[in-house]
Amino acid sequence: MEIKPIAYFRSPFPGKFGVPRQAGLAPAVKGSIVFEPEFRNPDALRGLEGFDYIWLIWEFSANLVSGPFQATVRPPRLGGNARVGVFASRSPFRPNPLGLSSVRLESIDFEAKDSDGRPIGPVINVLGADLMDGTPIYDIKPYIEYADSHLGVRSGFVDTSAWEPLQVEFPVGAEKTIPDLDTLREVLSLDPRPSYQDDPSREYGMSFGGREVRFKVSGSLLTVISIK
Repeated sequence: MEIKPIAYFRSPFPGKFGVPRQAGLAPAVKGSIVFEPEFRNPDALRGLEGFDYIWLIWEFSANLVSGPFQATVRPPRLGGNARVGVFASRSPFRPNPLGLSSVRLESIDFEAKDSDGRPIGPVINVLGADLMDGTPIYDIKPYIEYADSHLGVRSGFVDTSAWEPLQVEFPVGAEKTIPDLDTLREVLSLDPRPSYQDDPSREYGMSFGGREVRFKVSGSLLTVISIK
């Protein structure tokens, strides 16, 4: 079986550090799906505007795995220490590096143009994705509530591993220079650090929307040091 990208994702995350670990955890994060030229046919999206959510099938392009098959992984939810089977996890390190995300459909721009004014529509704008910029997308399917939603089910180790968002503090006056401050706060509250690191003196850096964000974490408080 040979598959090829039908589109590429545009995201405020140029790298994988800081990207939410699951879709929907940062619902304010905006992203766009830009189709490859041969798939820029409005008829392919006919009827999609009637759905609130869509499924994206994509590639973990920054986590290509080489070498022998690894049967176990260390989920961040378990602190990065305990191991579970790779097929009992959503780890990006998989035999085939395919991801699956449910994202909210915000709009479809049939008249979209690139920075040089050339038509690239239709472009699908979405919210809450967990994809970095440039991620290849292989397929898009509508999310259907009666078939795709299962309430009150067991979720394995996730059910017994409590998680709370961090409190985020910005430098004084940050709101005057960052129009999407609330979205950045949402992302940082998810704790972008590797789960096995807990050093209050360590300074971390991540890129978001063309800015370099530096921060430290002590306990449940994340303090932003600078935004450039």
